[in-house]
Amino acid sequence: MSDVIDSEGFRANVGIVLMRGAGEVFLGRRTGGRGWQFPQGGMRHGERLEEALYRELHEEIGLVSDDVELLGRTSTWLRYRLPQRFVRRNRRPLCIGQKQRWFLLRVKREDSSFTFDRTSEPEFDQWRWAPYWEPVREVIYFKRPVYVKALTELATIAFPNGPPDHPAWWSEVTGQDADNALPVD
Repeated sequence: MSDVIDSEGFRANVGIVLMRGAGEVFLGRRTGGRGWQFPQGGMRHGERLEEALYRELHEEIGLVSDDVELLGRTSTWLRYRLPQRFVRRNRRPLCIGQKQRWFLLRVKREDSSFTFDRTSEPEFDQWRWAPYWEPVREVIYFKRPVYVKALTELATIAFPNGPPDHPAWWSEVTGQDADNALPVD
């Protein structure tokens, strides 16, 4: 099945923020040591958002819907453009980036087993639990603004009494003031 790419060239995609306990999140290392990120993946034609979410959850880390609790999702599509060197000009329709709906899930059992062999080309070869804001620093630079937006919006659901403080590195990595997440002049 082919991916869904809109008229502007953005591939429809779901992103998964998987939490445990007091707010640590799952980070997977891309196969071959190509950086750390959340599970994510493209939607297929005719697939609903939640169908894509649970398919990707199973394909990328081996969990099924019964292993998690769905807490919420971002209210809108979040977009990023691919750097020119990553745009595959020989593909049609041309994909210039991704538009993503992000979902916040909590594992029901903290000892859940993750597996990466559900597809012939696994996305991840390692994983770890990380502090809530850490993925912003770990993800490849062009996805960083989407991670900031998704984690900031989902923090209101994840932490009803207020999210954890931004770490000391926040301003340097995001260009936002660590105290109030406003752009630094």
